[in-house]
Amino acid sequence: MPLATACGADAGDGADAKSVTVTVGYQSKTINTVTAGTLLRSLGYFEEELAAQGRKDGVAYRVVWQDYATGAPITAQMTAGKIDIGSMGDFPLLINAARGKELKEPTRLVAVTGYNLRGGLNTVVTAPGSPLRSLKDLKGRKVSTSVGSAADGTLVRALRRAGVDPEKDVSKLNQQPSVGASALAAGSVDALSQFVAWPGLLAFQGKATPLYDGAELNLPTFHGVTVRERFAERRPAVLDAFLRAQHRATDHLRTRPVAAAESVAKETGLPAEVVHLYNGAQGIATFDPALRPELVAALKEDVPVLKEAGLVKDVDVDAFVDAAPLRRAVPGLGYPKAAVPKAELWLEGQDTTRSFDSPGALLKAVKGAPVRAAYVPDAVTGTPWFADRAVWVADGGEWRAFVTRSGAERYVAAHPGSRITAYADAVRLAS
Repeated sequence: MPLATACGADAGDGADAKSVTVTVGYQSKTINTVTAGTLLRSLGYFEEELAAQGRKDGVAYRVVWQDYATGAPITAQMTAGKIDIGSMGDFPLLINAARGKELKEPTRLVAVTGYNLRGGLNTVVTAPGSPLRSLKDLKGRKVSTSVGSAADGTLVRALRRAGVDPEKDVSKLNQQPSVGASALAAGSVDALSQFVAWPGLLAFQGKATPLYDGAELNLPTFHGVTVRERFAERRPAVLDAFLRAQHRATDHLRTRPVAAAESVAKETGLPAEVVHLYNGAQGIATFDPALRPELVAALKEDVPVLKEAGLVKDVDVDAFVDAAPLRRAVPGLGYPKAAVPKAELWLEGQDTTRSFDSPGALLKAVKGAPVRAAYVPDAVTGTPWFADRAVWVADGGEWRAFVTRSGAERYVAAHPGSRITAYADAVRLAS
């Protein structure tokens, strides 16, 4: 009987095994990881790559996908030798590295899924109608976040920049994203700091208003792929197959963004309009597996934040990051060029979108059209947001949009004659 290796179990993971089970941990609703999780699973690319590998080496491969809400349980399972490959955000990746070293089950960061070079994947939101207008207003208030996540890192850094002590001046509640969303709706917290896709989802549902755009920090944030070092050494061909499959899924997302959004929406239950806000052609996230130097540098800047919170003692980022498998699996991989964010319109019944060079052009196109979703970049940070949820400013004959009201107010204060205008009025006046 062939020897089966399940979940990377070391006891039977010999090179002569004829049946190998690979276990992948992912976060279906953390849609910045879809090219290594939800979308990749639905496309079947990993299974295809493994089938091709199996024909070469005579091994029957099977993939087990395990879905989690956050990166923490994936790390727990990886350090127990029960998950081979996982995807998670930058802060959880560092905890993954630290726990792996402590528990003698070291891991390696081998690829990126999606990123935003300014930090726009994390947002602080309040309930609609909240009197809070800035981070300084959070003094003495309750804020929900997930400690150890990039969203918590954004909150801590942003509060400090605003002159607010994140430990003494606010009451921070450590909650899962869904629990925090419910707490915000119930009024038991005053604000919520979370990662993709929660802020966009709550805004789309009319349940939240952005208070702070994480891109104001101008610090990169990303999600990536981590692998157990022992598994990577024993099964390099499997890791290569995964990275090739991830690269194919990335190409699919880039070339068919609307179809990809619809697919992810079907798998997760998230509205496709919200998925597209982050993952679309003009979305908040840029998808590419390459380990960009800016992202590695940002990871090093994240370490002190986690150390101060007592979540890690230290992390050797250079030892954790391993670009060799990706170079081997996908030779000649380059970095996408940074593009100027554009406004985007998705009409009902269409499987493609239109982009516009200016917010004003989008406003003209929206009037009377069967709009499914319209997106517009923040005039300062470039973070795309729902056009009907953005804060619009009329400045002479030009139109500008902002994710937060405070951002719009700062612009108006610096540009005499400009004024904040309701979205419906902006559409009417622009047309």
